[in-house]
Amino acid sequence: MRTDGATLFGAGLLGLLALAALAGPAVTPDPELMDLAAIHAGPGPGHPLGTDELGRDTLSRLLAGGRVSLAVAAATAVLAALIGTAIGLLAGYHGGRPDAVLMRLTDGVMALPLLPLLIVLAAIDPAKLGLSPEATGSEAFAVLRIVVIIALVGWTTVARLVRAQALSLKARDHVRAAVALGAGPGRIMIRHILPNLASPVVVATTLSVGNIILIESALSFLGLGVRPPLASWGNMLTGAMNAVWSAPDQALWPGLAIFLTVLAFNLVGDGLQRAIDPKS
Repeated sequence: MRTDGATLFGAGLLGLLALAALAGPAVTPDPELMDLAAIHAGPGPGHPLGTDELGRDTLSRLLAGGRVSLAVAAATAVLAALIGTAIGLLAGYHGGRPDAVLMRLTDGVMALPLLPLLIVLAAIDPAKLGLSPEATGSEAFAVLRIVVIIALVGWTTVARLVRAQALSLKARDHVRAAVALGAGPGRIMIRHILPNLASPVVVATTLSVGNIILIESALSFLGLGVRPPLASWGNMLTGAMNAVWSAPDQALWPGLAIFLTVLAFNLVGDGLQRAIDPKS
């Protein structure tokens, strides 16, 4: 696999961001600790990036938000890739009516306006679905909820990619030989086709992470994603919105973190695509 400077820079930047987010609890104070006497305080010895609208340490919130945003993005990308791979593999291998039905479903999801659809899904009250208030009030449920919502509409690109690859792979000699030997469809898809789909699926998943971070940040900014007191870069921007003129740095730091993370993932994804593509 060939690498280049842009890919190495993206991987290094991503590693630094992940390491900083993971090391946050050990080197910074509690991100939910409030000091109402130090609201919007400037950078200082106790607060390297200042404090927010409730006197909480901005650096602690930034690193805590990084853990949440990166976890949501990674989990969503993996879940969307699993859904898309399953649908694309079934459609590409079986063809005919299953292919037509599954691809029309994919086209229908792709045709829907993304952000309004996500807003509608995120605005659904979990209590009306029969879930208990104790379960829906936990931080884990809040993160899982946003992961499922974004994954439900984010699988279409992987599905179309996998379908196209499966159509090509099922005509290969080793797959035709397996059919001639009496292997069933499930065994052929799992043992002979799926392993050859790993490279394009990994590339597509990596490239989707940056977009997922932007979507999660937009939903959290609108108050429909990760909600306080749990920090994410999106709801940090929401908190900074009312003080954007008096304390612009409160919007600068989460915005810069989002920009750098999306840039890093896109550089890594582009590098993987160039390295795996046989035409490069």
